[in-house]
Amino acid sequence: MTFYDRNEELDALETAFSSPGHDFYVVYGRRRVGKTNLLKEFCSDRPHIYFLAAQEAERRQREKFVETVATYFDDRVPRIDGWDEALEYLGDKLATEQLVVIIDEFPYLVGENDSLPSYLQSFVDEQLQETDSMLVLCGSSVSTMESDVLGHESPLYGRRTGQIDLQPFSFKQAQEVIAYDIETAIQSYAVTGGTPLYLTLFDYSKPLAENIQTEILSPTAVLYNEPEFLLRTELRNPARYLSILEAIATGHTTPNEIAGATGIDAGPLSKYLQTLRNLRLIDREVPVTASPKQSKRSRYHVADEFLRFWFRFVEPNRSSIEEAPDIVYDGTIEPNLPDHVATTFEAVCQEVVWDAIRGGDLGPYAAVGRWWYGEDEIDIVGLAPNDDRILLAECKWTSEPVGQALAAQLREKSERVRWGSDTREVEFALFSKSGFVDGLAADLPNRWSLFGLDDMNAQFACK
Repeated sequence: MTFYDRNEELDALETAFSSPGHDFYVVYGRRRVGKTNLLKEFCSDRPHIYFLAAQEAERRQREKFVETVATYFDDRVPRIDGWDEALEYLGDKLATEQLVVIIDEFPYLVGENDSLPSYLQSFVDEQLQETDSMLVLCGSSVSTMESDVLGHESPLYGRRTGQIDLQPFSFKQAQEVIAYDIETAIQSYAVTGGTPLYLTLFDYSKPLAENIQTEILSPTAVLYNEPEFLLRTELRNPARYLSILEAIATGHTTPNEIAGATGIDAGPLSKYLQTLRNLRLIDREVPVTASPKQSKRSRYHVADEFLRFWFRFVEPNRSSIEEAPDIVYDGTIEPNLPDHVATTFEAVCQEVVWDAIRGGDLGPYAAVGRWWYGEDEIDIVGLAPNDDRILLAECKWTSEPVGQALAAQLREKSERVRWGSDTREVEFALFSKSGFVDGLAADLPNRWSLFGLDDMNAQFACK
C-alpha cells in the first residue's frame, strides 16, 4: 500500500534516532490509523528489529520475542525463563549495534503479564540508556498505552523521550489520496473518514456511488463488517455499544436521547459512553463558550466519519443489503447522503478556519467549536478572550447559493451568544457549497469572510 503523508511524524522519529543517546518512543492510536505502516516506513532503510505481539500465552509471546532478536543477530536462540532475562538478552545485543527495536501491539503483552512495564523500566534505566538505539512501543489500545506506559502510575512514567498519538487524516491530508474534485472529495470523505486503510480501498477513477456499493454494501467487502469486527476485538460484549453507536449516528446525541433510543438506564449508560470515548469511537462536545468539566449541555457524536456512515446507513439495513444492495443505495443512502455530508462539511469548514487562523487570514482565535443554547445553534464560533473578539460562522451544504437571509440570521443569533464584553469585536464568515448570490460580498462589511468550495480549496493549498 502506498504510504501517504505523516511527514511530521517521520521527521520526529528520524530526528530522535539520529541524535546522540538512546530513545524510548511511544506510538499509539486507534486501530487502522496507520501506526504499523508509519513505523515500517521509518525503519525501511534502517537496521531494526520488528516484533508483532499476538493474543497468546505469555510463554509463547516471550519465546517468539527472543527468537526474533536471535534471528536478527544470527544467534542461537538462548533459553530464557522470564521477561527480565529476555530484555537483558536484548540489551546485551544492543551494546554491539545501533538499532531500532519496535514492539507492536504492546498491550497484548501487558494483558498476559502486567509486570512487563516494570521489567522494561529496568531495561531502559540499566541497558538502553547506555546505547544509541531506539525502543518503540506501539499499541492500538489507547487506554492501555495511556495508563500502563504513559500514565503517572506506570513504572515507565518519565522514561519516554517522545510520543506520537497518531490521528486519522484530516480532510486536508486526505486530499492527497482522494482523487476527486473538492465537492465529491468532501462527499467521499464523509463516507470513508480519515482512516488510511478505508481511504485507499476506494478506486477514485470510479464514481463515488460505485465505490460505496462495491466497497461497503457488498457482504464480501472489507468494510461491510468492519465496525462490528473492531468492536469485537476491543469488547467482550459489544451488543450494547453497537446500539449506542447506532443511536448517536442516527441523531440521538444527548444522554437522555441516547437512553431513550437504546433503553439503557442513565447509570450504566455513562459507563458505556466513557468506554466508547476511551476507544475514541465517540466524542463528547459542549458549547465552545462553556466549560467542558462543568457544562451539562453535552452532546455526543461518532468520532469517525466511516463509522457514522456505517451506523446510519449499513447497520439498520443489513437484511435489505443482503438481498438488494442497489435498492438500499437508491432508496435510502442516495437521498439522505446530502444531510449526512452536511455534518462532515461543517468539520471541513472548521479545518479551513484553523488554516486561516494559522495563515493570518482570520483571528487569531484560541478556541474554535460549535455553539448552541435552547433552539439556537451556530456551526462555528471562535473565541479570542485576550482580544475580546469573537468569530461566528455558518456552513451550508445546499444546492442554492447563499444570500442576505443567512447573513441576517447569523447577525441576529450573534446577539444571543453570551460571551465577552458588550464592546466585543465580532467577525463573521459564511461557507457555501453552491457559492453566493451576486453582489453579496460587496454588500457585506469588511468583517465578513465568504468561502465557496474554490476558496476553501485555495486555503488548503496555502503552505
